[in-house]
Amino acid sequence: MSVSKEITRLDRSAIKLTLKVDKEDVRSQYDELVNNYVKTIQIPGFRKGKVPREVLERKFGGSLKDEALNSIFGKTISEVFEDESFPKDDQPLPYSTPRIDGEPVLDFENDLVFSVIYDVLPKLTVGPWKGLEVEVPDVSVTDEDLNRELEEIRERNAIVLDRDDGEAAVKNDVVTVTYCELDGDKNPVKGSEREDFVFTLGSGYNLYGFDDDIVGMKKNETKDITKTFPEDYNYRDLAGKTVTVRVTLTALKEKKLPGLDDDLAQDVDEKYNTLDDLKNSIKDRLSTNLERRLRDITVSNILEKILENTPIDLPESMLRLELDSRWRNLARRFNVSPEELEKTLGKSGQNPENIREEWKGDAEKALKSRLVVETLMRDLELEASEEETEKEIEGIMSYSDAPAEDIKKYYEQENIRESLKEDIKERKLFDLFLAENKVKKGERKKYLDLMSKNG
Repeated sequence: MSVSKEITRLDRSAIKLTLKVDKEDVRSQYDELVNNYVKTIQIPGFRKGKVPREVLERKFGGSLKDEALNSIFGKTISEVFEDESFPKDDQPLPYSTPRIDGEPVLDFENDLVFSVIYDVLPKLTVGPWKGLEVEVPDVSVTDEDLNRELEEIRERNAIVLDRDDGEAAVKNDVVTVTYCELDGDKNPVKGSEREDFVFTLGSGYNLYGFDDDIVGMKKNETKDITKTFPEDYNYRDLAGKTVTVRVTLTALKEKKLPGLDDDLAQDVDEKYNTLDDLKNSIKDRLSTNLERRLRDITVSNILEKILENTPIDLPESMLRLELDSRWRNLARRFNVSPEELEKTLGKSGQNPENIREEWKGDAEKALKSRLVVETLMRDLELEASEEETEKEIEGIMSYSDAPAEDIKKYYEQENIRESLKEDIKERKLFDLFLAENKVKKGERKKYLDLMSKNG
């Protein structure tokens, strides 16, 4: 086909591609379509393949023109994008289907002119990325962090024993309760019943937060507890309400924590001979985790600085895809389908669209950062050699519990191996970030605050 092209750049990294198809090609494709129907269509009063063309066009003229028009659209667009001379940067994103602009009309007296609109990868010139100064929290691993880890290990290795009958529940006891809400007449509220619910007193791991109310209760004792919940209570259905709950303590156990000694270390892992061995291992692990977290924060802060001087016009389709991906991930966390998640949140008074709107700022930042990273890796011609890739795989094998052959086989898959190479290239770029920019200590923070609140 004889086709001319004109590209108009729109906002949000969109393109309007205007195509003109010679009227002779238009007529030829229309005739081909009609002739095929003449050979195959069957209409009452005519034998198959014997329908006169004028009868066919009189009966189905409008539909034939619409079908021909859609066929011409498809063939023309495919030919244009498959043409090696068409600029790669102006190819549509894989998830941006070109859409027809307006309502073109089939007119055999004139060339067919129509436009398609689609999104392309944003073109960007990365701003200064060297000589920047960023601030990261001032954090170190302290004795408090070490002791907290040791206490958690003691908790995991605790022995749970039944308390004697007649003993009262105290904080840190493991209790089993049966409970239900009561209505104004002290009758159980249907659907609120829960049997044999187990939790540790003081943990707060229960819907009604009745830890303190159970302290002092004895096995088989029943108690009606009335609680008024604040407007900002974690559980929306209870926020701002006053509720009476009937609780029966059905089982009461106490935790016996092991001593903080060499025996505990040996119980944790036979590679530890002494408590000091265990402590040193914990310190090394916490320090490694902290180092990684501070590196992530530093790189993120450098990228923020770069973005300040790097205008990026994000395509609508790219942002929509990112938000859809986050929604699917959230549904996966709750082990439901995206559609089920939407219904569930809707029933609880939460608007899925509002949630997606709240995500937009973070999603845009993540996408822009990714585009900067990919652009710099390309511009700096960063590569991952086969030798580097093999070394990376060997490192993975050294600290993984999976069989070495399984790991090697996994990374023999082309897409997985390429993904690993991208990770190596990205790490090289981030090493350059750290080498070429100044990092100064900022606000003093605790290790736990940094790790649990993402800095």
